[in-house]
Amino acid sequence: MQIADLDGLRLHWREDGDRDGTPVVLANSLGTDLRLWDAVVDRLPAGLRIIRYDKRGHGLSDCPPGPYAMGALVTDAERLMERLGVTGATFVGLSIGGMIAQGLAVKRPDLVARLVLSNTAAKIGTEETWSDRMDQVRAGGIEALADGTMERWFSKGFRATPELAAWRNMLTRTPVEGYLGCMAAIRGTDFYTPTSGIAMPVLAIAGSEDGSTPPDLVRETAELIDGARVHLIRGAGHLPCVEKPQEYAEVLAGFLSETGAL
Repeated sequence: MQIADLDGLRLHWREDGDRDGTPVVLANSLGTDLRLWDAVVDRLPAGLRIIRYDKRGHGLSDCPPGPYAMGALVTDAERLMERLGVTGATFVGLSIGGMIAQGLAVKRPDLVARLVLSNTAAKIGTEETWSDRMDQVRAGGIEALADGTMERWFSKGFRATPELAAWRNMLTRTPVEGYLGCMAAIRGTDFYTPTSGIAMPVLAIAGSEDGSTPPDLVRETAELIDGARVHLIRGAGHLPCVEKPQEYAEVLAGFLSETGAL
């Protein structure tokens, strides 16, 4: 296990692939840790330096008191990449990870050369929706939201498999303080204006059965960015890297090849 101490905040991170390869940074969703990407990492081509990390309040990273601001989550990613000597990376962010990706691309285009915005948007949900969910967590823990979250995350077919239990357990074992902190960050984020100024290759990925960031919402965000294209993964929900890892890896590898990263 590798831990980066970023001015007192310790983030758990992992590196796979070629240490001297083209950097790809993977940022996961709310209520998951870096294992979210296991099946995709295993299917990516050689020649990549693949870096993933647990954002604050998740996985094996520190869980400082909340609430968190999206700017702090962006800075965490920025400092980690600086610590690891990463520039010109492809930053792949899913859900809140995709919001971090947008913020980082605007703030530090020297660190990010291309973006994959997966199952995300410039603004996700409403302040009222997030405040209500936060109240439910404070009253009944993450368990209070677990079943509904599984319905938004996964297709009906996947929810019938034994593997669902692992993802439900990952969600409910997330530190409550970290979960609430990141919910607050999503609640307070509206990136419509800054995202419209992003000038780099962008691929947006959507899942046809996504109940958290439906395809139309993903497409709306992609349309803010000149030249961005959208790939729809059919039969997958909010985490297509889990349900359809082969297609996800092929689409990502294709984007890397098309944009000169491979």
